[in-house]
Amino acid sequence: MGIVERLGRILENRINDGLRRNHKNTPNADPDLEDAYSELNDYLSGKEKPQDSFGRAGRERKAARQPPVPEELKADFAELGVPFGADRKTCKEAYKKLLKLHHPDRHAAHEGNMKKATEKTARVNAAYERVESRRGEWDPNSR
Repeated sequence: MGIVERLGRILENRINDGLRRNHKNTPNADPDLEDAYSELNDYLSGKEKPQDSFGRAGRERKAARQPPVPEELKADFAELGVPFGADRKTCKEAYKKLLKLHHPDRHAAHEGNMKKATEKTARVNAAYERVESRRGEWDPNSR
């Protein structure tokens, strides 16, 4: 048995002792402690990988801190062809793909198509610029 397993068992025994002594007999049981214990139990048994947040309360706090994506950017995400609120990488990939597809130089042989491509490129550029300039308002990874 490796050191990690032994430390896990020691930690599990400590938590079990604390739960038996203090937690189970208390009328106002702490749901976060129960969540943490069940996550630890699942991880130690190999059922589940650890999460990057700390139980239910941590996920709720994280969601509460993160402001929603501004509704006025919905059309810009649609112009890029990505889901509303998509991450930076997805937006950038879609932006590059659209520019490559609709670049005016690709349509230079036909005047009408070139004009449409120029207009589409301008709309895509403007949409991407608006999304990226306001990303700091809702995306914690962009700060």
